[in-house]
This record gives sequence, C-alpha cells and structure tokens, in this order.
Amino acid sequence: MSNAKRRALIILPTYNERDNVLPLFEEILSISDQVEILVVDDCSPDGTGDVVAEAQIKEPRIHLIRREGKLGLGTAYLAGFLRGLEEGYDYIFTMDADRSHNPRYLPALIELLEHDDMVIGSRYVPGGGIENWPIHRRALSRFANFYTRTMLRISVNDCTSGFRGYRREVLETVQPFEIKSSGYSFLYEMVWRVSRAGFRIGEVPIIFEQRVAGDSKINSSEIYFAVVRVLITALSRPKVPKRPS
Repeated sequence: MSNAKRRALIILPTYNERDNVLPLFEEILSISDQVEILVVDDCSPDGTGDVVAEAQIKEPRIHLIRREGKLGLGTAYLAGFLRGLEEGYDYIFTMDADRSHNPRYLPALIELLEHDDMVIGSRYVPGGGIENWPIHRRALSRFANFYTRTMLRISVNDCTSGFRGYRREVLETVQPFEIKSSGYSFLYEMVWRVSRAGFRIGEVPIIFEQRVAGDSKINSSEIYFAVVRVLITALSRPKVPKRPS
C-alpha cells in the first residue's frame, strides 16, 4: 500500500461460501498489514459463519457480521459500509467471496484510490475480460452495462462490477443508505450516485474468473428487477449531494 497510514476494509458478503473463504482470507491479508476483512454472512446453511468465526480466533484482522437470514447483497454492502465508517477506515472495498475477483488486483485498486475517489475492477477496459463464461452470460453482461450507461448517462465502462473501492468521503456524501435496492441493482445505483455527485471514478482492468467452488447466486428475477430499478432511477433522478469542494 503506497500510504502506510491508510487503513483499508474489504467487505465480503457471503452465503454458502465455506469452501472459498479461508483461501481468500490468506490471499487478501498477505497484501498489506493495513488491510482488514469484514465478512457479512447471511446465516449460511453450510456454516460459512462458523468457519469465519473460527478464523477470527487466530487472525484479529478478520471481522464478522452475522445476519438472521438471506437479506440481500445491497443490504450486506450497507452493513459493511456502516461498520467501516464507524471504525474509521480510509478505504472501503467490496468484492465477491466466490474467488471470481482475484485479490492480486487489490494493490492496483488501492494505488489508484490514492488519486481517484472510487475505483472499479473492470472487465470492459483494455486488458480486462472474463474467463469461462458461456456466450449468453457474456451477452447479458454486455447488454446490462450498455443499458445502464445509456439510461443513467454515465461513462463508466463496467457499471455492474462488484469489485470496487471507495474513499470514506464518498460514502459519507452520496447517501448510500437511501438506496432501496437490495440486490445487484444496488451496484448500478451506487455508480450513478458517485458519478452524479461529481466524484472521480477510475477503472483497473481485471480478468473475472468463474467461481472456484459453490453455486452462483444470481438468477433471472434478479436481472429483471435490476432492469426496472435502472429505469426508475433514470426517471426519478434522486437528489444526491455534490462532492465537497
């Protein structure tokens, strides 16, 4: 990490990821002693929360929020944001716990966050890409990004990536706790709010990898809901405070 005084929190929402979390912890924590992890577990039936709780005993940089049920991706991010802001972290990141987001990109994201206000691990900039996805999933992802950029009038190349980081000032300004979406559409609205507020958004190329273990959580109803939420946001244009001068 280029500035040793900066503290970074990595938020990992989990639901049935017990086979993935321990290897992921090791990779993330090896990056810097200024990096810490917060798992937000939605009462995983496979015991993910118990695996994390056991790991906490040996590693104080691992933290855990247990929730009472499957409450959704967006609310998991919000729970992590709240904890990160309360605990005074300078940078707050989100990434998938299924190891499709490789921690090797974190140093580049952290470095870019020294200059920009929000950073995104992007599949759709030169050098980025996707491994082992069928054609229909690639097409759907491409369409989702085109649709979001067009409807919300933002210039970010990868609006749907969950691998991203924020300066704490961004989260304190854009009022993420007013977002009504609890699923993947939360990601679209956060990008829109940050852009609308006038913050600088940077992108780092990443290769998105197919999950190593477990099952994908996304389904068709989630996608349809996201399409509707983008339209609602585009038409309603919620008020967002501007970036402090």
